[in-house]
Amino acid sequence: MTLALPTPAVPPQTVAAAVAGLRATARIVARADHGGGTTRLPVLDGDGPFALRRIRGSGRQARVCIVGAMSAPLGGDRLAVEATAEAGTALHLTTAAATVALPGRTADHATYDVRLTVGDGARLDWLPEPLISAAGSALRMTTTVELAPTAHLVLREEQVLGRSGEETGALRSRLVVRRAGRTLLDQETAYGPGAPGWDTSAVLDGHRALGQLLVVKPEFEQIPAEARLLGAAAGERSDGGAGQGVLAPLAGPAALATAVAPDALRLRRLLDEAARSAAAE
Repeated sequence: MTLALPTPAVPPQTVAAAVAGLRATARIVARADHGGGTTRLPVLDGDGPFALRRIRGSGRQARVCIVGAMSAPLGGDRLAVEATAEAGTALHLTTAAATVALPGRTADHATYDVRLTVGDGARLDWLPEPLISAAGSALRMTTTVELAPTAHLVLREEQVLGRSGEETGALRSRLVVRRAGRTLLDQETAYGPGAPGWDTSAVLDGHRALGQLLVVKPEFEQIPAEARLLGAAAGERSDGGAGQGVLAPLAGPAALATAVAPDALRLRRLLDEAARSAAAE
């Protein structure tokens, strides 16, 4: 005779969590070590898909790499990165690989919120690898930055619409930057299904990689950044569609580069060109 063993009951809250998606937050705090003139990391905490690794820095700068421990964000996931560079610190944040937004078990969209705070005299470099919007995915990404009056920020965002040979998912992205409590930049973009006109000649014109580089530094108050065209927009040879962009000063001590390109590699070249130009100002 065969005995049937009872199946362990799964708590309702566990089932609900699986259907609703993953909740995870990475938290990073950089604090000045005034005795040694370096930057310490008293808080380095990641869960779910976020594995945080300290990597070798230079001078007083602390460097952290965010390693993806699992596939995310999927539909229904709620992910966040919170980083604070306290007064007098230097913090460099990057990711080990591209972030890929994928469909999930639920039709609900995923969210990915990045919240950055930079204190007086501190510098924060937020330089992640690209975000890829895979076919069938739906992601809403929000980046919010709070800057002290003498803070220095370098922020790069790169987005690739679809993997090789596939359509893009639905991607909505917002970037809000406030300096000393006043709005420096507030912009929102939307691409893919449900976003009218995103693939027309007035927006992307067939390009599938887009990005921006924002540099905020007090020196721009005295000598603002000069506007310049990038890539094909500057009259350079297109090299089969190398992309184009523009670097322009903002109404504040900041410069913003915006670029589009056929792929992530050529997009990075444009934004690196903008970064060199902004650093030389």
